[in-house]
Amino acid sequence: MTRDELIAGTRQLIDEGERLRANPSLASLQMWLKRSDDLLATAWGSMDRYHLAWLMVGKPKGVVRGRPMTRDEEAAYVREVAEQKTAALRMSLDAVERQGMPFVGESGGVGPGGGDAPGGGDAPGGGDAPGGGTASRSADRAPDRAGLPADPGLAERLAEARRQADAHLDHEAPRAPRPERMQR
Repeated sequence: MTRDELIAGTRQLIDEGERLRANPSLASLQMWLKRSDDLLATAWGSMDRYHLAWLMVGKPKGVVRGRPMTRDEEAAYVREVAEQKTAALRMSLDAVERQGMPFVGESGGVGPGGGDAPGGGDAPGGGDAPGGGTASRSADRAPDRAGLPADPGLAERLAEARRQADAHLDHEAPRAPRPERMQR
């Protein structure tokens, strides 16, 4: 997948999410969620329950349990889930388009501008794998960062941040009990 394909596909899914919010349909929501999950997994890797819980996608506030939803409840559910997933798609679009972040499914190089990928076998079907097959990047592996500029001061900044964190290790240690009159 190229950067332009990801941007175009994400914009299309965002537009469809807006249409779902305007005209809710549970069947359309299910198909849209499948397509958006596939696109996001191709670009960023598969999402486990932790990621989905963090994004709060598919966790409506007023879940109906033990009975079928009414038309109004179903419409509210579709709108809420579409709003949440559209927000996740907007974050993905911002990361790729504005921030120029490299993504897992990217072919043709890392970051904006494309070019040849380091190693030569990054594009789907590119490169020889042992056994005569072709190699392609695992959907869950981080993109190759070889094309990104090196930051010579990063190691020192990281060491300083660790020193500062070590100075505060005792902050979670148990403390003396507070006087009863101050616990109000």
